Parts: sequence; structure tokens; C-alpha cells
Amino acid sequence: MFARVLIANRGEVAVRVIRACRELGVETVAVYSTADRDTLHVRLADQAVHIGPPPPADSYLNIPSLIAAGTTTGCDAVHPGWGFLSENAAFAAACEDNDLVFIGPRPETIETMGDKVAAKRAMAAAGLPLVPGSNDAAGFSEARSLAEEIGFPVLLKAAAGGGGRGMRLVESPAELEAAFRMAASEAQAAFSNGSLYVEKAVVGARHVEIQVLGDGEGGVLTLGERDCSIQRRHQKLIEEAPSPAVSKSLRAEMEDAAHRACETLRYRGAGTLEFLLDADGRFYFIEMNTRLQVEHPVTELATGIDVVRAQIAVAAGEGLPAEGAAPLRGQAIEFRINAEDPARDFLPAPGTITRFRPPLGPGVRVDTHVFEGYTVPPFYDSLLAKVIIWAENRPAAIARARRALSELELEGVPTTRALAMDIIETEGFASGDYTTAFLAEADLAALGGHS
Repeated sequence: MFARVLIANRGEVAVRVIRACRELGVETVAVYSTADRDTLHVRLADQAVHIGPPPPADSYLNIPSLIAAGTTTGCDAVHPGWGFLSENAAFAAACEDNDLVFIGPRPETIETMGDKVAAKRAMAAAGLPLVPGSNDAAGFSEARSLAEEIGFPVLLKAAAGGGGRGMRLVESPAELEAAFRMAASEAQAAFSNGSLYVEKAVVGARHVEIQVLGDGEGGVLTLGERDCSIQRRHQKLIEEAPSPAVSKSLRAEMEDAAHRACETLRYRGAGTLEFLLDADGRFYFIEMNTRLQVEHPVTELATGIDVVRAQIAVAAGEGLPAEGAAPLRGQAIEFRINAEDPARDFLPAPGTITRFRPPLGPGVRVDTHVFEGYTVPPFYDSLLAKVIIWAENRPAAIARARRALSELELEGVPTTRALAMDIIETEGFASGDYTTAFLAEADLAALGGHS
């Protein structure tokens, strides 16, 4: 096992990784920007290194500063968390070049799966079903021809990244040109690459993903599925495991596909294969995230496997906790509590937390970096906390979620708490019969938008 690990991130994920390391007897080194000098991850780590001013480009995205922080403090390895440089092949390679183990996939795997066109090609070779669309990045004329061939609506997607950036839904030929320009511009700004590809928009779909762990030598453990269909602007708000739309036989098919993909890639570490599930139960590969996911706790509660500890163990050469498919137990649901105002189109809401009382009790887990007096900076992701519920079945989990969210006290900035509380009272969520269009079709004024 490693003696010391650099945590190349901030906020909730940095706290999560530090706690896992502490349980393993591994020392941690935090990094922080000037805006994060007094944050929880800095307090919890054994050491902390200042890496620059608040803008991410000058701190958490500054590869030379991060490498220097790791080497000068005698670290053995680097955990990238999620976001920032977690899926940056150049950062993974720089770690390896400086005798720092990158706790994640090999650089070439990150590069392949980070290019959405190359990823689709690799997954097609592994036998995974794909959404109809372009095989390579497409210019406007190619996009127009292909859209006419496969039929509207179509999605324009950034070839070099995800998270909803550089993505546009196009419902008619008249919308295509303007949407193409906007998507390409957004992709260029977000990923320094304006290339787009086109795929058929699967109407009435669910977003279902399979969590995987690989040992880098062909050994694979799949950890069931998560349903991530409750989204705003292609970014997730609520996740649950298992999915109410996935049968045992469908789960076996999806896990088998994920297993083949990981064997083909000789995948190392934690990762997630994301699929669209249509109304007829057909699933299509859309992308792979070669990192830890924000929503990994629902899988941990549904399987009993600590994904972060498993990541670290694999990177240290200690292998997987098991191989095959992990059995699932009960129902887990995660609610992301963001510093955002649903009534103002989820506008980020920086400010100072004046009161924070997390819910407690059986089956309730809260992952957070927040404390009373914490100032939410305007420079980073708006995630404040995740309230994760486990119970023996889905109705019991919803009832427990209702209780936990009502007990949560988080004041000082607008949050998505009221929205989460209202969502779980809807018939669509209670029945489990919802799609990625759930929030777009909902009346926000009746779903927390008034808060």
C-alpha cells in the first residue's frame, strides 16, 4: 500500500478520498487555491500545499504545480477525484513520468475513451450496441446529411468532452445550423476542441450506467446499475441503484456488455459505462467516464463495496475485492444538494453558509465539505452535499428520503433541497416511471422553483 497520496482536487471529493486513505493508514497531501485556504479538505489532510490563485486554470488545472506538490512532499501516488484533471491523459502521463502512480486508468485508455468518436469505435469493436450516428467528427454539411438520413430529432455532441457542454438537441432541419455553431463554440471553449459528432436522439429514454472496477490485466468486477435520469441540462440531480426500469435479465445483459468493454480496454481502476435505455428495453452505449463518479455512493450502499478504497488498492497492485458481478441489496437513492436557485434556471448561488445541520439516523449518509461559516466560492462546481439513503426496498427508501431531506438544514444560499423534496412526492418518481425529460416537462413552480 502507498505511504502518502496527493489529492489533486478540492471540496467534497477531496474529503471523500482523504477519509478512505485515513482508513487505509495512508497519509494525504491536500492542494488548495487561495479561495480554499480554510476549507475542510485542507484541515483533514496530513499536509496541504498552496498551488495558486482561485481560477482553476491557475490552480487545480495547473499540471506543473500539482506535480511539484506531489514530488516535493514525497507522495507515492495521485488521486484526481472527479472533474478538473481526472480524465486528462496528459496529467496521468505526467504523474507516471515523475514516479507518481496515477490512481486511475492508463493514459492511453483515458485518451481513447475521452474522444467520443474513438470511444464509440472501440466499444463497437467490443460488441456494444451504439446509438445510430456519425462514426467520426462531422462538419456541418456532413451533420446535415446524416441528420436527414437518421431522422430528427438528433443530438450534436462535443467529440472531446461531456457533462452537457457542447451538446444541443435539434428537432428540425431549420434549427440545425444555429445549433451547430453554438455547440461547436461551446465545445471549443470547454475542451479546446470544437469538433462535434451527430447521433439520433432517443426519445423517452432513461440514463442508466454500469459501475465497473478493473485490475488492468483483464480482471473485471461490475457493480450493477445506477439510474441517473433525473437531470437538468444533462447534469444529474438524483440517482438510484438499482434502477426501477431494469430487470434481472436486462441487468445481466448490460453488465455483460460492460465486462466485455473492460476486457477489451484492459481497464484499470474505477469507471462507468453510460447507456441510454429506450422504452422497449433496448440499451445503447453513449460514453465511458474513466474516473470516480459523483454518484458512486449509491453503488457503495447497494453493494457494500467501497469504490474509493478499491481504486486505491488496484493502483497499489493489491487487486480487486472480487471478480464477476457484485450482488445488489436493497435500494439506494442519492440527492445532490447544489448551491443553485431552481427558480432562476439553476443559477449558481455563491455565498456564506449560515446554518448547517445534516440529517442523521439509520440508512442516511451525507457526503459533504460544508460547515457553518463556509463560503461557497464562485469559481467552482456548485455541489454542496449529497444525501444518500439506503433501505430494504424502494418505498422504504423514499420514505426515509422524505424524512432525511426534511431534517436537512442548510441556510445562507439557495439550494436544490426543496426541489428534491418535491420530486420524490410526484407520481412519476414514486412509480419509478420517469425519463430524462422528467424535469424539463415538470412545472418548476410546483417543484421547488418557488424556493
